[in-house]
Amino acid sequence: MADDPYVLLGVAKNASSEDISKAFRKLAKELHPDLNPGNKASAERFQKVTAAYDLLGDADKRAKFDRGEIDGAGEPRRGYNPFGGAPFGGRGGRPGGPGSGGPADDLGLGDVFSDLFGGARGGRSRPASTKGQDVRYTLEVEFLEAVAGARKRVTLPEGGVLDLVVPEGVDDGQVLRLKGKGRISPRGGEPGDALVEIKVRAHRDFKRQGDDIVFDLAVAIDEAVLGAKIEVPTSTGRVALTVPKGTSSGTVFRLRGKGVRNLTTGATGDQLVTVRIVLPETIDEQLSYFMSEWRQKNAYDPRK
Repeated sequence: MADDPYVLLGVAKNASSEDISKAFRKLAKELHPDLNPGNKASAERFQKVTAAYDLLGDADKRAKFDRGEIDGAGEPRRGYNPFGGAPFGGRGGRPGGPGSGGPADDLGLGDVFSDLFGGARGGRSRPASTKGQDVRYTLEVEFLEAVAGARKRVTLPEGGVLDLVVPEGVDDGQVLRLKGKGRISPRGGEPGDALVEIKVRAHRDFKRQGDDIVFDLAVAIDEAVLGAKIEVPTSTGRVALTVPKGTSSGTVFRLRGKGVRNLTTGATGDQLVTVRIVLPETIDEQLSYFMSEWRQKNAYDPRK
């Protein structure tokens, strides 16, 4: 015998449709399989309360149940016929009654689950073969995690978690699709997917430009004039860069293969190092005198 839907939802027989909907929403949030992974008892009870709401949330089905025409599973009760003659549910059933082949309105459970889990609302319930609803999340990763790849755990608003691999070279705004990690189909279809949008946090020193990494290198005036070998940070560690004698601000050096791996082509970009000459915070008398003497003999106009 099917369970009493009023008992399953914990509402009185004279409960309003709004009270029935509220009771179902509360139970669905507690029992949804996404929030209770591996809990068979919770999954079975979730199916039962969903079926109960399917019946009581439909005014026509509820009226038939209250009159005793159908049971808690929505099946015709054999032998019931307040008018005499053939029992409802057989060939002599009323037009439009259960088993008669007449039309029946969909309940629209898609709306309920959309409200519960934040998806786009749909006007009608989905057929049994329809895939479950996709869900969207945002995941923030560090710049170097996006360049090198990482394993991350997403904590869901409902309390669950998703473990995923952030691929090497993922870019800001890209969406990762996790097959079957979305909402289950309330009608028994395949689960939806989880769509995770990546947000890459800004780095103090590095910026991404396509598949290249851009880096500004501060160079002292004596290093620019006399030349120097300077350690430069990259996404994979520090490397030595030779700054030639007489290097000007704005000069760009290219470190091959020190950029970002392209997810589509597999090719790796470069790191572009731009020289920025930085003067000392204090210009002492010795430097001032030297530059004055030098300018008198070697003045030039860099803006020509």
